[in-house]
Amino acid sequence: MKPLSIQLYTLRDVVNSDFPAVLRRVAEIGYKGVEFAGLHGIPPAEIAAILSDAGLQVSSSHVGIPTHETIAKLADTEKTLGNTNLVAGFGPDEFKTLDDCKRSAEKFQMAGQLAGEEGLTFSIHNHWWEFQTVDGHSVYDYVLENAPAAMGELDIYWAAYAGASPADVIKKHKSRLPLLHIKDGSLEKDSAMTAVGSGKVDIKAAIAAADPDVLQWLIVELDRCDTDMWDAVTQSYAYLTENGLAAGNK
Repeated sequence: MKPLSIQLYTLRDVVNSDFPAVLRRVAEIGYKGVEFAGLHGIPPAEIAAILSDAGLQVSSSHVGIPTHETIAKLADTEKTLGNTNLVAGFGPDEFKTLDDCKRSAEKFQMAGQLAGEEGLTFSIHNHWWEFQTVDGHSVYDYVLENAPAAMGELDIYWAAYAGASPADVIKKHKSRLPLLHIKDGSLEKDSAMTAVGSGKVDIKAAIAAADPDVLQWLIVELDRCDTDMWDAVTQSYAYLTENGLAAGNK
């Protein structure tokens, strides 16, 4: 079983009020790691100390696309946090045409190369629009094929929402997927997510399709939820750990 992390964007409504308290509560639930989406004004060294005290690791961080101008600062911050995985993606306008896809792949390729020079890994995060077809090409396939220095963080909900089989996507690209975003829901347009295990996404098949020698972390993320978010986060942890799909600290 792979360790379980949580994307802290999930808890953004409470993070701003007391970020350290949120980290401690995540640890109390049993999560082994966290994926950052910003540090909310707290110095990296201070965050690292809080994580250490709570028994948490950093699975990954969502950041801006690394460039020549930003990589040094990014690397310094992430190494201070104890993180080696950088993650970023683009909006739908960056994939409208094949030329757009080519430019995006070039940026991802450069990001992967720059991260690699710092001993880090850069992974591409997807939404539903990467599973469209442009000029006969699957956007997701095209971008990965043309950015070999980058890896992927597959969001299984958005793949399923777009009509793809997450398990099939993972099987096809399993050598490139060290991170999986695990989320669930009805897959209906404009609907909120649900606690993992209570929706229509085939969570078990997706996780089983991954290469255990490549996969590093399973990361719960709920973009939004109609129930109490802490309850959903706790239920997601319970479903994944009690069914032997992920490893937690409890």
